[in-house]
Amino acid sequence: MRINSPLYTRPFIILSLAQLFTVSSLGAFFLFPLFITGHGGGKADIGIIMGAFSLAAVLCRPFISGLVDRAGRKKSYLLGCLVMILLPLAYLLFEGPLPGFYLPLLVVRILHGIGLALCFTASFTYAADIIPGERLNEGIGIFGITGLTGIAVGPIIGEQIIRHFGFSALFLFTSGLSALGFLLSLSLAESYQPVSPRPSPAFFQVMFRKRTLTVAILAFLFGFGLSAAGNFVAPFAEEEKLFPISLFFLSYSAAAILTRIFGGKLADRVGEEKVIPPALILTGVGLSALAIPAGNPILAVSGLLAGTGHGFLYPLLSALALRGEPIEIRGKITGVFTGGIDAGIFLGATTLGYIGELAGFRAIFLIAGLSLFTGLAYFKFWFGRQE
Repeated sequence: MRINSPLYTRPFIILSLAQLFTVSSLGAFFLFPLFITGHGGGKADIGIIMGAFSLAAVLCRPFISGLVDRAGRKKSYLLGCLVMILLPLAYLLFEGPLPGFYLPLLVVRILHGIGLALCFTASFTYAADIIPGERLNEGIGIFGITGLTGIAVGPIIGEQIIRHFGFSALFLFTSGLSALGFLLSLSLAESYQPVSPRPSPAFFQVMFRKRTLTVAILAFLFGFGLSAAGNFVAPFAEEEKLFPISLFFLSYSAAAILTRIFGGKLADRVGEEKVIPPALILTGVGLSALAIPAGNPILAVSGLLAGTGHGFLYPLLSALALRGEPIEIRGKITGVFTGGIDAGIFLGATTLGYIGELAGFRAIFLIAGLSLFTGLAYFKFWFGRQE
């Protein structure tokens, strides 16, 4: 097997930069719970409103995945970027107490989630098309570094914008970031055009294949845990007076980035099944650590542990799902995988929001960590049956 196939091609670099800007736009919205609480919302409102974003991404996945395989990766990505440009501007319309614009806000969140789903499904499928097969874990991991950087950069810059200029400036900023992603991706060539007259398998046919379904279940549990990080860390830190809030996201992203730089080739050498269990453990321990009353350092410690686990886990699960699969169904496989994460984020946001109302933020992070250990038990069971 050749190991020197080119990875850092011009399309790979351009797509990575475009992804950096669109994910930075998403990352800034990790602070959106502060907008909700600032307009009178509680933990349950955070769960519902933030969860609507992910629910939309889940429900539209069958259509979006088919679109990526039918219309092409580039066209789908550009369409997603357009939604990500326009929807942040709609938030400028919301003023006054939360009950006065609750339903319109949910509609905007749903449409925003559809745009993100388009961007993610199309970009990761495009990346899988152009990454050499023998470097799939490494390539997906390195490509994901730009997203992880965006997760860190978005909240860091967003926090300063909110403090000095308010949420209106934040919404304009996020729209501009997505516009940069759109402009960069215009120069990309399409990575795949359908050539076979035969219809490809339907989304749910692909989803219920044994390996794909296994990855979807693990992705769901991973997403359930991630919902705690994306939706509840900011209001938790504010309530506990832990500053800067962005310390968690910076630590999380830095750990994940370093993991992918120095550990990206590991799974390609030893196999995904050897690295997935410790990655699940690290992520679970990191999320659970937020339940420890240890002051400001816990934001950094939790972020480092969970980010290290995430740095391995996302490309591992993606590569496990895509390895050896034909190009004409990769959009659907990517849709199943990323849809599983979004389904977990949705259920996690809504469920954990109500748990937080009853038992507080620390219960949220304990249960989020438990979801990753559930994933570990399931993977051990599934992999044991394959041997």
